[in-house]
Amino acid sequence: MMKKLITFFLLLIMVFCSGYRKPHKYVIEAEKDAFYHNNVGLNYLRDRIYYAAIQEFKIAISLSPSTQASAIFYNNLGETYNFIGYPDQALPCFEDAIKLYGLNLKYYFNLINCYINQGLADVKIREFKASQDVYDRIKLGILYIETGEVRAGVNILDEVCISEPDLIITQALKQYIKQVIEQKL
Repeated sequence: MMKKLITFFLLLIMVFCSGYRKPHKYVIEAEKDAFYHNNVGLNYLRDRIYYAAIQEFKIAISLSPSTQASAIFYNNLGETYNFIGYPDQALPCFEDAIKLYGLNLKYYFNLINCYINQGLADVKIREFKASQDVYDRIKLGILYIETGEVRAGVNILDEVCISEPDLIITQALKQYIKQVIEQKL
């Protein structure tokens, strides 16, 4: 009886002192993984491995297709395409970035430069003139400035700043207007 009691007691101690824990359960978190793939893409870009960077940005976009953060991924993909000489593939990336988060001025500059590189400036000026959308007005103003019609562009951007003082992008536009006036006028 004593032997059984000691054996039971040792088994009980062994169970509590063995350090057993449940195996790690990997949980897929798409948003976290999307940021990881974006960062890997940036590392590839820094190392000048462009095809791999493009693939990583595409993975990041597919993991998080319609969030505000994916605007960054689209912009990175577009900048990569633009850098390696494919502005026709960069254009939809910049447009998607602005659709997802239209309050980053850098996205507008990338898009406008893409329009100019493809020779679409005149077509887009006519298109944006007809629109009353604030974001199209911002594109029109920057497009005017970048194509040499500085006064018209500054006037349009100034109108946007006055009519939409509460937009997050308004402060960036004011800084840009100030910079353009100091440099070009």
